[in-house]
Amino acid sequence: MGSDVTLKLHNTLTRTREDFVPLDPNNVRMYVCGPTVYDFAHIGNARPAIVFDVLFRLLRHVYGADHVTYVRNITDVDDKINARAARDYPNSPLNEAIRKVTETTAAQYQKDTTALGCLQPTVQPRATENIDEMQRIIASLQQRGHAYEAGGEVLFAVETMDDYGALSGRDLSQNLAGARVEVDAHKRNPADFVLWKLSSASEPGWDSPWGRGRPGWHIECSAMSERYLGQVFDIHAGGLDLIFPHHENEIAQSRCAHGTETMARYWLHNGFLQVEGQKMSKSLGNFITINELLETDRFGGRSWPGEVLRLAMLMTHYREPIDFTVKRVEEAEEKLRGWQRTASAAKGTGTPDASVIEALADDLNFHRASVAIDVIARKANRGVETAVECLAATLEFFGFSKDGLLSDALVFDHSRVEDAVQARLAALNAKDFAKADEIRSALLAEGIQLMDSKNDAGERVTKWEIKR
Repeated sequence: MGSDVTLKLHNTLTRTREDFVPLDPNNVRMYVCGPTVYDFAHIGNARPAIVFDVLFRLLRHVYGADHVTYVRNITDVDDKINARAARDYPNSPLNEAIRKVTETTAAQYQKDTTALGCLQPTVQPRATENIDEMQRIIASLQQRGHAYEAGGEVLFAVETMDDYGALSGRDLSQNLAGARVEVDAHKRNPADFVLWKLSSASEPGWDSPWGRGRPGWHIECSAMSERYLGQVFDIHAGGLDLIFPHHENEIAQSRCAHGTETMARYWLHNGFLQVEGQKMSKSLGNFITINELLETDRFGGRSWPGEVLRLAMLMTHYREPIDFTVKRVEEAEEKLRGWQRTASAAKGTGTPDASVIEALADDLNFHRASVAIDVIARKANRGVETAVECLAATLEFFGFSKDGLLSDALVFDHSRVEDAVQARLAALNAKDFAKADEIRSALLAEGIQLMDSKNDAGERVTKWEIKR
């Protein structure tokens, strides 16, 4: 293992911050709900991708890159996909239209998340490649008395699980209040949810013991997480909106199918996102895709580099709601430019700063980590070479390049600056004050401020900082 850092994570299931202790430190396992690929991902989808990429990086740092398995699924079977395929490709057979929609949008998602600085997960399974696993779980639920057939569907019977609702804190009497619960007469309980539903001739479907059909939404993640991480694994994460019903139902069907006391031991959820103080929606005209931020002038009259958007997302703690504004992104760009300008002088290979890692290990506290990065940057700006290397390595750890935003005009040559400082000291010692003032003024025009003092031996010394 690469570090002795103790991670502390806020566990939604227990509603407490806990020390993270993996089931197997040689195989730390994390599952994050990925996109349903019927449309380009919006900026709300960017938040979990970025936040849990940082967690992935932290886990790799602590336990070793070869000891962490990160699974992020792709949902490529869904009624929204069917509707989009029929709309966009009305003259194509449905299966061909669905393939066109899912391949296009899945490829765009990969392009977008890469531009945001996200590493590729260890595995990115598709729902359509795991139908057999879903059917095995459904069959097990039937055999154990947790599922029944009615109205052309196989449904999970929530009343068969004593502690259903533990993750969300809801009891069955609350399930109709503001929740995404389909109420149908054939359900024994209004909160019962679909595991498998029959498909018409015009809908995609797979043969099954219950007839040709397709899976419900929740069963997909239970199947994919079990296949790649096991019946019980370490971390399950996603957006706050997934706690109920999606994650609650994942827990129910996984635990009841396998007879386990838990599904994932730590549940993490990122907060909601709004745009310029309003909930994002197409009706308000503020629904913005990641691609639009990266490649168009729709937000703030310009496009934005992916790593600037990444920092803007991280500037608010992941569990808090975030107001995504042009001002926030501008602030993120200014801060990142400053860090990168300083780090651009790095020549060797440094390591991420320990104080930054310690701050991040406190439930992904990026604010504290950012303050620590500022401290390193100030040391680097004073010409401390080891701080420059440390800063570059720390930025790269977070998924930021050390000079990705900078033009040649903005990259400082630290050796050249140091030579100028020494030439000025020589001029001062020779009492050539005009020459010394000329050098100081030239450096100040570049945003470099000099600070004179004397050491213990009474000798003149000069330190410098980048102020621009």
